[in-house]
Amino acid sequence: MIISQYFVFFIFFSFLGWTWETIYCTYKGKHFSNRGFLFGPICPIYGCIVIAGMAIFRHADAAQLDLPIWGIFIICAVGSAFAEYVTSYYLERRFHARWWDYSKMPLNLDGRICLPASLGFGVAGTVMVHFILPLLGTVQVTLPSLVYEGAALVLMGGFGADFALTEASLSTLLQKIEAMDKEFTERAEAAYVAISSKPQQVEMKINSVQEEMHERAAALANDLNPRQISKVASIRTFKPRASEHFEFKAGEHLRDALEEIKNREGLSRK
Repeated sequence: MIISQYFVFFIFFSFLGWTWETIYCTYKGKHFSNRGFLFGPICPIYGCIVIAGMAIFRHADAAQLDLPIWGIFIICAVGSAFAEYVTSYYLERRFHARWWDYSKMPLNLDGRICLPASLGFGVAGTVMVHFILPLLGTVQVTLPSLVYEGAALVLMGGFGADFALTEASLSTLLQKIEAMDKEFTERAEAAYVAISSKPQQVEMKINSVQEEMHERAAALANDLNPRQISKVASIRTFKPRASEHFEFKAGEHLRDALEEIKNREGLSRK
């Protein structure tokens, strides 16, 4: 029963997190932004954080908490920072991409977390503990267990299918991007070694390689389905392949190619 309840709440708050991020990023970017790395409308990190809060403060009542409000704030801020850092690290290692990047924010750590965001999550977590969790406690005892168990089975099936589909699709796409990075970086390095004594020829060769990479990225962009396009657009930065002299970003070329396609389609409608 408790596992079913937690899973239902996990999906619910993952959906709320996706809704918040999508509205915020859509408003900020002036165009629709489907946030999260899954195809479905959920951001699991939000659900995980809320479930962790429920597990920690499950039996707590806002009026009977032993912890002072600043203690709850610190726990929520530190907990959210830990979750953000670990999730960002895993996604970058797994997909060679970042879905958020705080590099331009003050007091950031590796661009994965930053103090302003952690403070904001600390405030949100404090509000959650004092107002939302007591309300959830009331809902938990109101609804029968069969409702939770049935909803959990349905949501689990949908979440599992979404995760598997996203994993397979993104892995295939990002493997192609990584292969492009590797191929063109190795070609540029070989050209540099061969003609390094002639700077003008090196520049011409590298420009030629860049142009060819953009053409390959444009061809790949034309083969993407709408879901893959949406996920590429949600990625903040792609991790370039390490090189001694050059840094080719196939992912950025792909994003540029998608933007060119979008602009052409916009002009064709006028």
